[in-house]
Amino acid sequence: MASETITSSEYIKHHLQNLTFGQHADGTWGVAHSAEEAAEMGFWAINLDTIGVSVFLGILMMWFFRSVAKKASAGIPTGTQNFAEWIMEFIDDNVRGSFSGRNPLIAPLALTIFVWVFLMNLMDLIAIDFIPQLAMLFGEHVLGADPHHVFFKVVPTTDPNATFGMAFTVFAMVLYYSIKVKGWGGFAGELTLQPFGKWGMPVNLVLEGISLISKPISLALRLFGNMYAGEMIFILIALMYGAGLVLAGFGGLLQIGWAIFHILIITLQAFIFMVLTIVYLDMAHQEHH
Repeated sequence: MASETITSSEYIKHHLQNLTFGQHADGTWGVAHSAEEAAEMGFWAINLDTIGVSVFLGILMMWFFRSVAKKASAGIPTGTQNFAEWIMEFIDDNVRGSFSGRNPLIAPLALTIFVWVFLMNLMDLIAIDFIPQLAMLFGEHVLGADPHHVFFKVVPTTDPNATFGMAFTVFAMVLYYSIKVKGWGGFAGELTLQPFGKWGMPVNLVLEGISLISKPISLALRLFGNMYAGEMIFILIALMYGAGLVLAGFGGLLQIGWAIFHILIITLQAFIFMVLTIVYLDMAHQEHH
């Protein structure tokens, strides 16, 4: 996006806007051309960039592990096989250390969450203008659209819809296994009888209800907040390239430094999301008497 044609505020807003599809105010369906139009589309609007990138990365993840599994041998492993086995051993060690129950679904779920979230976070290391520029060129020359109305956010985890979607899926599994393992009576007893016994049922319900509801919210907001903040810093650094040669050079050094540090953040956030999922599901499998 040419910085000389737009203000810094417009540049930031453009990079923080999703490619949103939904129903316009006049009843027609299409892509939003501004943040205001996207807001008017309401709850049923779909962020096409978030869905597209996350699905693509999910397919890429499955293709990678499937191709490694098909070529795996008992002999001398390839570097790719060693890498895949290292990831699976890392996940297995964490599951064994955090999950005390018996459920064959937990380890594959943990592997999927860690790798998928890591790949989505990893998109933050792509040059901030690269894919939005490609989207603008495609919109202008192929679709004939105004390039300033073509948006594309490449990091799905900077979209709260994605992080809350994953968190609520984990929450649904927590509720399912809590009821399956403990029964309706046991699950209700946990919410109403702890920690103060039957005489403190109203207080117990409030405390345990808040604790239960906070699980998906904390999962979603922690991942979203960290990735959104990291993306914002990349955008602010990118603004320095249009502020003169000296600031551009300083911005380049900042970008390299932040990218190196951000590798730790994207890995840590994927790890935390995975570990908390395991811990929450372990709590769902534990019966309290």
